[in-house]
Amino acid sequence: MSDRVYNFAAGPGVLPLPVLEQAQRALISLPGIGVSPLEISHRSPWFEDVIGEAEANLRGLLAIPDTHHVVFCQGGATMQFSMVPMNLLRGGGTAAYVVTGSWGAKAVKEAEKEGPVRVGWSGADDGFVRVPGDDELHDAIERDAAYVHVTSNETIQGIEFRTTPSVSDATALVCDASSDFLSGPADIARHAVVYAGAQKNAGPAGVTIVIVRDDQLSRIPEGLPAVLDYRTYVEHRSMYNTPPVFAIYVLMLVTRWLRDDVGGLDEQRMRNREKAGLVYDAIDESDGFYRGHADVGSRSLMNATWRLPSPDLDERFIAEAAASGLTELKGHRSVGGIRASLYNAMPAEGAQALAGFMRSFASSTAA
Repeated sequence: MSDRVYNFAAGPGVLPLPVLEQAQRALISLPGIGVSPLEISHRSPWFEDVIGEAEANLRGLLAIPDTHHVVFCQGGATMQFSMVPMNLLRGGGTAAYVVTGSWGAKAVKEAEKEGPVRVGWSGADDGFVRVPGDDELHDAIERDAAYVHVTSNETIQGIEFRTTPSVSDATALVCDASSDFLSGPADIARHAVVYAGAQKNAGPAGVTIVIVRDDQLSRIPEGLPAVLDYRTYVEHRSMYNTPPVFAIYVLMLVTRWLRDDVGGLDEQRMRNREKAGLVYDAIDESDGFYRGHADVGSRSLMNATWRLPSPDLDERFIAEAAASGLTELKGHRSVGGIRASLYNAMPAEGAQALAGFMRSFASSTAA
């Protein structure tokens, strides 16, 4: 579609065009039903099929074992910052947090309201430029922690764990995977809880996917509010109250697209590496004109972050890029600079256009 720009927003992020077109066709009236997916009851047979396929698609794409439940919550990852410790920390023990960026730090603040928390490792002193190595985690995390919380990808700083962090098998690993969820294969079996706001790679804002291992349910204390208790979602198939019907419908379409059009998460990971490589090559070949924030070994495939020689040039870059159809490149307000989010639905042509613009801008500015 000629009037669509390349949208590099960090979230809500770009959605696959075939998904948008399918949702558009159904928006006024679902075939054979006669109502919009924005109007239909969550108790309808149509939605029963939708939520069932959404879960089945997720299980197939991520190889989620039968030991893990898939539920759909609201409130985004921010609600999970509280919900995780409410469910897993109030029963006793001390939670260990690995803080690799701004979102991990926010998760700590909410967890501290629910029980004892220790920051086992933090990259704050270095400006959040890298993730820890496995040896650092082994030294920092006690085996008897109530759980260990990690953020697999930090959207603000643009750093990412490329593999599952290595902790003891006896330790409950909890992961905020919001911004790289479904960007490639993941070892779900090693996690006690994985949660992800959908609005990066999985769908629109409004639904949060939570994958919780069955043995964690017995740890949940009595007396929690029903909508903050994981058991409520498991027992009621995520329909204790009205779920975000349309958001789950679009999530179902996105997972179907990943399965059928893309060909699975191995293929998606390869595509994401190629897109990120185009942008990082433009940074590395600029002779210091572009200065990447993250250490090379911790660079995110989802969120590339960098700066130009001055804030004025940052602003000029953002304005001229927008005029060229490359939008939402301004870095987060807390750190400034430039941020290009390269989520699953960003086509390779978008990354190519951005890399080309970066080279042209650097050349024209230097001249």
